[in-house]
Amino acid sequence: MAAGVGPHPFAAIDWGAPWLAPWAAVGPPLAHKVVNEAVNGAAKLGAKGVLSPLAGEVGQGVHHAVEGATVHGALQSAATQHTPVRFVAQADLPDGMAYEQFIFTTRCVPTRDNLHDFFNGLVWTQFPHTKQRLNQLQAQVIAADGVQAVRGPLRDALTVFDENGAVLSAPPALWAALRARDWQALFGDLRPLWHEAHLVLFGHALLEKLVSPRKSMVAHVYQAPQAMKTIAKIDAWLAKNIEPQCWATKPFAPLPVLGVPGWWPANTEPLFYADAQVFRPPRSAH
Repeated sequence: MAAGVGPHPFAAIDWGAPWLAPWAAVGPPLAHKVVNEAVNGAAKLGAKGVLSPLAGEVGQGVHHAVEGATVHGALQSAATQHTPVRFVAQADLPDGMAYEQFIFTTRCVPTRDNLHDFFNGLVWTQFPHTKQRLNQLQAQVIAADGVQAVRGPLRDALTVFDENGAVLSAPPALWAALRARDWQALFGDLRPLWHEAHLVLFGHALLEKLVSPRKSMVAHVYQAPQAMKTIAKIDAWLAKNIEPQCWATKPFAPLPVLGVPGWWPANTEPLFYADAQVFRPPRSAH
């Protein structure tokens, strides 16, 4: 690594984490590509005091993007015929134009060189139909109402899911306990049923935050049929089930993701779930 260059932020991603299992085939090669190009570029320019902002710590060096060391370039290299968008530099987004409207109009996703937009791109490559549906509805609301100071119910719900959503396919008993916030039943009495469940994180902000896991991190979970196991099936089904009237009500259940059995070593202890600041009782119980 070049002198004065600290650890690359992408190097902190633990691709062995259970919540990243659906992304394990495509994610690591792209992250390694960004890291290697940033570090190699920084090494070449380091003698001149010019370092890439992707290289981690820049010390006293000048912020300068190294050619090829971009997240949008790495993501675009992984795009397939099924990816409905191109990944472009953030600078391509015109001033004053809504991000969602730009994507809908140009089929290009402005992408910054950071973890947040990297995970957003990964989700686009794996959930192309769902991401396109979310964008379509966002653009429709913007076209009808403009960009308001406060998002309306539908745009707010779409954004919540896009940033922090997840899809859970699970036995009915687990879903009943989750909706009731009956944490003792969900993670205690019904714990063996989690072997029949399949949870896939969708929100790119949530994936970014989980690079440094904290107990308080919560996913907004949408219910999928129990037979849904593969990303492709979930994507096709979910895209057809995002209907404005229903989604404006935020039909999601809050789930502290590190409470999922097998996802965090500490949750093998029953006291892990006794933290009422994280595993909150139903509102009616307050």
